Amino acid sequence: MALRLPWNRPVLKTEQGGLILALAGFALLSSGDAVIKTMAGQWSPLAVAALRFTLGAAGLSVILLLKEGRSAFRPQRPWLQAGRGACLAFATMCFFAAIFVMPLAEATALIFLAPIITALLSGPLLKENVRPATWIASIIAFVGVALVLRPNLSELGLIALLPLGSAFAFSLMMLANRAVAGQGSSLSMQVFVAAGAAPVLVLCAIAGDVSGAERFAVIWPDWTVIARCAIVAVTASMAHWLVYLGTTRAGAATIAPMTYVQLLVAVTLGWLIFGDRPDAMTMAGSAVIIIAGLYLWNAGREKTS
Repeated sequence: MALRLPWNRPVLKTEQGGLILALAGFALLSSGDAVIKTMAGQWSPLAVAALRFTLGAAGLSVILLLKEGRSAFRPQRPWLQAGRGACLAFATMCFFAAIFVMPLAEATALIFLAPIITALLSGPLLKENVRPATWIASIIAFVGVALVLRPNLSELGLIALLPLGSAFAFSLMMLANRAVAGQGSSLSMQVFVAAGAAPVLVLCAIAGDVSGAERFAVIWPDWTVIARCAIVAVTASMAHWLVYLGTTRAGAATIAPMTYVQLLVAVTLGWLIFGDRPDAMTMAGSAVIIIAGLYLWNAGREKTS
């Protein structure tokens, strides 16, 4: 008797099914972030990031080898693939360090600046025309950022800006993704970016340990830390796969707004697990950032329709 996996059922092959798959993927990403946050104070955030991506790259490489063979490991533009990995490494370091000291919902909200930063950078880097809608969305988003950062900047100092650094690096990776589009399967693209990020993160973890800073000390971790890193490596890969499946069924433009479920999940888990109840100003700022992103997305749809 053949095994009937959930994503093989007829309902999940429709556009509605695609939305369900994408929602599950985005929710799983925030769940993984919550698992990462549970390791705050137990191990260096740089070491956590390094182990998470080393495990992820190894696991994905095995799958790629079995599915596509050795030839799949030859990227057409290796330096650009390495750049993708470096951007992901920097984005991950900033975000992991941020959620170790900041409420999960607030750090997640600031990450949603990435699409707007990408649109702004597409002008000078890709020579694309930056539309008026992009500038309008940027101004709206800036107001939201100011509201979210208001309490954290005064309490944490410049550490509160780490999610913005993560959003900027993630934006550069998205621009690099455009440049390598069509140069391999979706699985090989995941392998290349994870394999590019892992060694950078390992070197940064070593540098953090050598620096003597207590928060970056790399000691032998408890087995539960290793287990949680492995869980996140698996759930993140599964999440990206679900989003990919959702995109193939419903289309990228249709599922794009679904990414904001990550913020809802982050707020819920942050409240239930860590007791981080966001105040009214933080929620208002998050809402403004989401409105800016949805406005930019809708303007893009109108342009292509």
